Amino acid sequence: MDLREELPSDEQSVRDVHLQAFGRGHAVGDLVGSLRDTITPQSGLSLLAELDGQVVGHVMFTRCLLDAPARLVDVQVLSPVGVLPEFQRRGIGSALIRHGLETLAERAVPVVFLEGNPAYYSRFGFVRGEDLGFRKPSLRIPDGAFQAITLPAHEPWMTGTLVYSEPFWRHDAVGLRNPD
Repeated sequence: MDLREELPSDEQSVRDVHLQAFGRGHAVGDLVGSLRDTITPQSGLSLLAELDGQVVGHVMFTRCLLDAPARLVDVQVLSPVGVLPEFQRRGIGSALIRHGLETLAERAVPVVFLEGNPAYYSRFGFVRGEDLGFRKPSLRIPDGAFQAITLPAHEPWMTGTLVYSEPFWRHDAVGLRNPD
């Protein structure tokens, strides 16, 4: 398996991964498209996994802000991560996440946040954001699902409220909505 940064020619393959992995129409694919526009060489990361030339997994880390008492801090949000259903449970998603976290640590990112299942993400070192002094950006995010991992560039004063970038709000991809 090869892990590499996404290229412009990978856009449709990445969209297909998320459409198949999530099976929720185009919501995640549309979010990825909007988030892709926010990634620069200095900020954010879009990684994919390839097997025999086929894109089988993808993870995205994008710039958001931590509203700390001293000042705003650039942080990253891990969202989404997806693997084609026939390739799930083979460590592909884990490899993408680990590689992304290592790359972000090298880039001196202080904190990475996510919304997700604690049973899955704890294996990478993510813990409840609240336990680290962080506040979630929306009451719709279940307490246990709001998670963070501090990286070596984190300093003790870096606490506060996560502020999602605009695409998360535009695509209503924050927390859970009532199905009614």
